[in-house]
Amino acid sequence: MASGKKKQDLDLSGFPPGTVTEFTTVVCLACIFDIFTKQLGLAPRKAYSEIRNYSPSITELTSRKAVRPFFDTDEKNPHCPYCDAAKRWHSRLDTFCIEGIKSADTARRALVKQLPKTNEQFRLLEVRSDRRAAFFDWLDTLRLNLDLEADSWLLDATRAWLERREPKTNWAEIFAGVRAVKRSTQLTEGWEQSGTRLFLARALYNEALLVQYLLSRSHEHGGRTLAGRLTLLELIRRLRYGGYLDARGITERDQFEVLEKIVDELAGTGAVRLYYVVDRRDFLEKTKSVYARYAS
Repeated sequence: MASGKKKQDLDLSGFPPGTVTEFTTVVCLACIFDIFTKQLGLAPRKAYSEIRNYSPSITELTSRKAVRPFFDTDEKNPHCPYCDAAKRWHSRLDTFCIEGIKSADTARRALVKQLPKTNEQFRLLEVRSDRRAAFFDWLDTLRLNLDLEADSWLLDATRAWLERREPKTNWAEIFAGVRAVKRSTQLTEGWEQSGTRLFLARALYNEALLVQYLLSRSHEHGGRTLAGRLTLLELIRRLRYGGYLDARGITERDQFEVLEKIVDELAGTGAVRLYYVVDRRDFLEKTKSVYARYAS
């Protein structure tokens, strides 16, 4: 993810946790101006007008592997990996993907209403996707924001999944006092807190293990979970003997087919609308600055 500070952060506090995925990338304006002026032969003024109206695709804005003229960096003073242009030639683009679910509708409408309408500082894009793709976007963003080398990530991942699964519960308040998450031998559904321990019903606990496995799995050692490091075979055996698979009608025997079915259970099936809010403020400002250099 790229670094940098926006003029003013958008207020996303009204959204249920887990319903907004943030993407950040950097675009090299030196690369773009060179294409328009040198390769296409446009005058700087015409190139400036075309670039201001340029609308990157959702894939360009959200891809985990940026391609020219986009790139990702955490450096304080980066240079373009394609043309070596310095930071003053770079623009930051922030994109917010909002899942079109009922619990996020009110906050989404309020956000859109408060966005400035002049000069297309923000662009709104709506696409139809599927719940599986939305789930993996959420999972990938969560992975990037977790420190998988720290012991605390297991609790953080559990909280993130519970927030996504039950967005109306104040999980931040609950986890403020939680030091351990355990599988309950008494609860048939839901959860309960006892002191610094949070007890989850068997099915909910197993779902947390699945999310942790997907976040940390490797071909050699399996995934790290609250139940220890588990290979896919060990995880599925645990779910099968615990009744999780039978309860969901998963009868496949091949471990990879079982995993596919489990992911469908976690992600849900069917279509979902995704609403993208593209913050173009830095892009417009930097484009104007770069044009001034070309025109001088």
